[in-house]
Amino acid sequence: MAQGVLPFKYEVEKTNTGMTALGGLPAYLDLTHVSGLSRLADKHLGVRGSQGWTDGEVVTSLVLLNLAGGDCVEDLKVLEADEGFCRVLRRSRMHGLRRKGRRELERRWRKEKKRSVPSASAVFRYLSAFHDAEQEGLRQPSKAYIPGANKYLRGFAKTNRDFVSFMQRNKTESTATLDMDATVVETSKKEALFCYHGYKSYQPLNTWWSEQGLVLHTEFRDGNVPAGYEQLRVFKEALGCLPDGVKGVRLRSDAAGYQHELLKYCELSNNERFGRIEFAIGCPVSEEFKKAVSQVADSDWKPLMKRVKGQHIDTGKQWAEVCFVPNAIGRSKKGPEYRYLGIREPMAEQQSLPGVDNGKSYPFPTMVMGLRKHKVFGVVTNMDWDGEDLIHWYHKRCGKSEQAHGVMKEDLAGGKLPSEDFGENAAWWWIMILAMNLNEAMKSLVLGQSWACKRMKAIRFRLINVPARVLERSRSLLVRLCRGHPLLDVLLRARAKIAQLVPVTL
Repeated sequence: MAQGVLPFKYEVEKTNTGMTALGGLPAYLDLTHVSGLSRLADKHLGVRGSQGWTDGEVVTSLVLLNLAGGDCVEDLKVLEADEGFCRVLRRSRMHGLRRKGRRELERRWRKEKKRSVPSASAVFRYLSAFHDAEQEGLRQPSKAYIPGANKYLRGFAKTNRDFVSFMQRNKTESTATLDMDATVVETSKKEALFCYHGYKSYQPLNTWWSEQGLVLHTEFRDGNVPAGYEQLRVFKEALGCLPDGVKGVRLRSDAAGYQHELLKYCELSNNERFGRIEFAIGCPVSEEFKKAVSQVADSDWKPLMKRVKGQHIDTGKQWAEVCFVPNAIGRSKKGPEYRYLGIREPMAEQQSLPGVDNGKSYPFPTMVMGLRKHKVFGVVTNMDWDGEDLIHWYHKRCGKSEQAHGVMKEDLAGGKLPSEDFGENAAWWWIMILAMNLNEAMKSLVLGQSWACKRMKAIRFRLINVPARVLERSRSLLVRLCRGHPLLDVLLRARAKIAQLVPVTL
């Protein structure tokens, strides 16, 4: 009987052939071994006792699930069904272990171990350890609150910190430009709270290390917690995650970071390790700031140019130095002074937009200067760079760090949270961050510059989701690609490069 319109049929393979649809994913296993990701999870998380799956096995399985394209716990069934990859996974877990270590892993199971990755029920039980019900009881209606992380959840920050140190040993950066920004993760979970957009969500605050392309720190939060809430505390925690070799720190943030405690901390060299921290932070366009902008002479506005293919192109925007002393810091003669820049962009004449009251209100700040209405933005800084260079440097925050939010929620599993419990979702978010950083390490340290800008969609198509056959011969595993496949040379070079990396030391 025909199965469909065209002349082909689907059938079940009669033998265990060792086929895999993830022929490139074993290269990531190489990288997890050299970076010590599994061992770091065992060291810092400590959820698992002496029985069952180890912390490293659960975390590594979920990291690989993220890379393979799974976005929920149930997708582990698909990973388990890939017999060829699971064969490689089982063998890799025993690599480098002495007989004593292998026996210890075997003794963790009272019965014969049949699975290669944890079941969905085992993962849900594991994630439940990161939830603290007592912290949930401290919530107050209509108030921002961040539940304290229990000892298990705090272990993720330590795991990620050591992974970042592995990156630093293999790609040393002396400067850390930290971009702090929150992202809204929409959800339909019953216990989730409403964000400023008007729907239920969570709103993690992330700290992105621009030079390394890594998430240095993250804090999972409820949707009703403002992005700037306790930002100084989070910034201090992020500074504590920076590895050796970093000499200077710069901070970029949107207007949520416009908090005088944070600015003062950076300017007055209150950090013992890094001293004075340079920053560029968005300034809220308040009526007070608008008044200062209106006093800038028209001749003081300079065109904002950008360099495109060696040529300077006028962006249509203008910038100027703004003499502005906010009331919040203007009362102290000994208080720090900051530099304010204003940016204006003339608005084209147009008819009123749908839903806009006669064109008089907009979802962005505006001012009438001269005969035209302008979009107006502000930046506060303690840096003495040329204003044009500073503004372009500040706007880079809106590139990679905000693009990273799209990767978290769309390319990886951060956009689909598994539970109604806050702690379980926080652990799931952290595991996604580890997967994202592992992929960045693969691009930056292994694959090279031509892969640096590729997102997960391209990486899965060109590297991970490649069919192969896994064979066992002479006590070795062979991962065979079809003859002439262009990925073979890429994988061989990648594995050779991974073998040359400086491994993590525990």
